[in-house]
Amino acid sequence: MTGNGIESASGIYIASAEGDTGKSTVALGVLVQLAATGGRVGLFRPIARAGAGERDEIVDLLIEYTSVDVPYEDCLGVTYDDVHDDPDAAIADIVTRYHAVAAQCDNVLILGSDYTDVASPSELGYNARIAANLAAPILLVVKALGREPSEVRALVDLLAGDIAQAHAAVAGVVANRCDRYRRAEIVDAVTEGGYRAWALPEEPLLFAPTMAELATALDAELFSGDADLLDREAIDVMVGGMTVEHILERLSESMAVIAPADRSDVLLSLVNANAAQGFPRLAGIILNGGLKPHPMIDALVRGLRPTLPILQCEHGTYETARICSTTRGRIGVGSVRKIDAALALMERYMPADRLFADLRLHSSEVMTPQMFEYMLLSQAKSDPQHIVLPEGGDDRILRAAGRLLRRGVARLTLLGQEETVRRRAEELGIDLSEVDILDPRTSELVDQFAPIYAELRKHKGMTLDRAQEVVRDESYFGTMMLHTGMVDGMVSGAVHTTAQTIRPAFEIIKTQPGVSTVSSVFFMCLADKVLAYGDCAIVPDPTSTELADIAISSAATAAAFGIDPRVAMLSYSTGGSGTGADVDKVRAATELVRERAPEILVEGPIQYDAAIDRSVASTKMPDSPVAGQATVLIFPDLNTGNNTYKAVQRSAGAIAIGPVLQGLNKPMNDLSRGALVSDIVNTVAITAIQAQNMKRS
Repeated sequence: MTGNGIESASGIYIASAEGDTGKSTVALGVLVQLAATGGRVGLFRPIARAGAGERDEIVDLLIEYTSVDVPYEDCLGVTYDDVHDDPDAAIADIVTRYHAVAAQCDNVLILGSDYTDVASPSELGYNARIAANLAAPILLVVKALGREPSEVRALVDLLAGDIAQAHAAVAGVVANRCDRYRRAEIVDAVTEGGYRAWALPEEPLLFAPTMAELATALDAELFSGDADLLDREAIDVMVGGMTVEHILERLSESMAVIAPADRSDVLLSLVNANAAQGFPRLAGIILNGGLKPHPMIDALVRGLRPTLPILQCEHGTYETARICSTTRGRIGVGSVRKIDAALALMERYMPADRLFADLRLHSSEVMTPQMFEYMLLSQAKSDPQHIVLPEGGDDRILRAAGRLLRRGVARLTLLGQEETVRRRAEELGIDLSEVDILDPRTSELVDQFAPIYAELRKHKGMTLDRAQEVVRDESYFGTMMLHTGMVDGMVSGAVHTTAQTIRPAFEIIKTQPGVSTVSSVFFMCLADKVLAYGDCAIVPDPTSTELADIAISSAATAAAFGIDPRVAMLSYSTGGSGTGADVDKVRAATELVRERAPEILVEGPIQYDAAIDRSVASTKMPDSPVAGQATVLIFPDLNTGNNTYKAVQRSAGAIAIGPVLQGLNKPMNDLSRGALVSDIVNTVAITAIQAQNMKRS
């Protein structure tokens, strides 16, 4: 049975019939896209390896991307032992446990078992029986590596027959690990059989082990180098058994080289080659044979202070090479590069709009955090903007840059000492070949920027000589790039304070016409909606006029990011029930918003519960178009706003994205110095969207 007659379903079952298909990669990509477009999305694993103290790594990973908070244990059905003992009883248990998850979700991704031959006549057949009992169509993943298009088609026909015998249906076929030049042929061959088909090219990174995984497999110790670089993948492995010159000419990017520990010439050559310009950056060196380098060689290597990981193991050369060649990399929670590579593949070759439509899964009006973040990246990618990141020497910035580039979110310029930045990026396995790196201390642009800055600040007594010094600061240099139109936006603050980031903007960028107050909002991503909180970062004690500015700017920011603005001006009093200076300020600000922007739905003063809870609103403000359904919440002062957003973030498990600056002439945003890589990625996407909107306005 083909996918042509599939009815709308709340679950999609991902299954394969052999190992090394990359089924987990496909599952990750499908789950992320479902969570981004399909409302409340959950995960279920019918059969899992779950012994005492043993966890299913892929379940742990996928749970990170679901939009429904289902505990790990509830995502699992039965064990392999359960299936062996009584296959029919196992299916009954699976059905019961599945529906407990499905009841909380709009859609559920169901991940079939690994290829371990758990049931006769075939594991795929047993998975098909489960799928039929769950009324879930199967997304079949097949390996195309080393197969002709006709062979892939024949395999799909055979497997679809097995699935049909179990009364299940094929919703679509993913031919994974294709020769990228034969993708179209494979899609055509499978489509001719009546199946919805996608084809993903082979991506070596997804199957490459990290140096940490090789160390575990070899029972090796870290002899020298930066332990943080053990998470770099070894794309290729070479035994360095020849003379040094022949080893050097065979080196390639992200290679691990095996060499006996007593080959001092090889060890020193590899360490120096890895640091030299013109040579590829290695993933690591593996010293085998249970020997240690000569004490003088050891001292020399340590004196060079290489960051390159050098492992030491007891195995002989043959056994070391065998273990390395058979160790397969896995995608786990910390596999950032693999995750990004998998998602980039899915976005390019299995876009969400077609995937969602073809699989006919349920849609939803709910806005989850995953949906909002996906919307940010998708909107930024639709028209990539040029963003400058002044803190190019920070590892988080480099890792974020790698993710942004792999996903095509923005064009980037980094500031910093170019050789140092590029070397560190190479050590981290990040490709910055398409990125400009400028050093404000030595850049010729200083001579261009200094007169402009001196003119802008001449009323403050700024001289050209002093301006030459000021614009060499990374924050000022980046702001001048933005001011002169060399870039479209700027994101800083991972290292610099808010004052260091914002002060140049006040001096150079200044505010938009008609706006006198620079402020901020946080996007608070709750389980089923996104709210905008302002101002929680910039203005300590706004006047009524400033509070009106903040409300108007916040409504515009919310609208720009797909949030229908209904503005609540918060206070400890609702309506006319309270008096006092603080309430009067909010009341005056509300009237100013109505006068200056009559198109905005605004209510105030109003308490937080009356603003967001319909039952409370029905009692306190029954006729208000905002009460009970506010989406933009304006706090009376920074103390209230900052504490409230942090309380909601920590107590309600909300994701806080921001602060997003508003009111400036050009897009610039500030990071927290504790920002995670994902925070930086989201902030760059927001800045890019602001730049898009400013160009259109």
